[in-house]
Amino acid sequence: MLKLNLETAKYLLEVAEQKARQMGLSSDIAIVDEGANLIAFYRMDGARIAGIDISQNKAWTSVAMQMPTANLAQSALPGAPSFGINTTNHGKLVILGGGIPLVSNDKIIGGIGVSGGTSAQDSEVANAAVYALKSLLEIGNASINSARIGSVHFK
Repeated sequence: MLKLNLETAKYLLEVAEQKARQMGLSSDIAIVDEGANLIAFYRMDGARIAGIDISQNKAWTSVAMQMPTANLAQSALPGAPSFGINTTNHGKLVILGGGIPLVSNDKIIGGIGVSGGTSAQDSEVANAAVYALKSLLEIGNASINSARIGSVHFK
């Protein structure tokens, strides 16, 4: 089983950033480990300051609840079985899409949280990193040699 490290987290941030750019988004992107502790964070130029906590809490929630944050939205509606769950854990639990657990050999090894677009857009950006991790695991290359975060354009 892969243990999520900084090198792999930086690669996943890079993949998520590229997806966000393709979609025209400025996103905050967080990667946490299996204990929901922050490993890496990236705030794209122009990303909302509020998204810093939102993305980190989405990543935390995906690990703490062992499911994508989008799955909580339906069950947290008024009258639904988990109504009010987002008020627990000092308000840290997020029911907006964009937080997804990272899994290796059916075990949660971490989570990714994205904030910057709609819940559906944030989920799409996060899923790009999830698919990149799956590809790494399928080819057996759980270690990344280098990762570059951000890009600078000079005119």
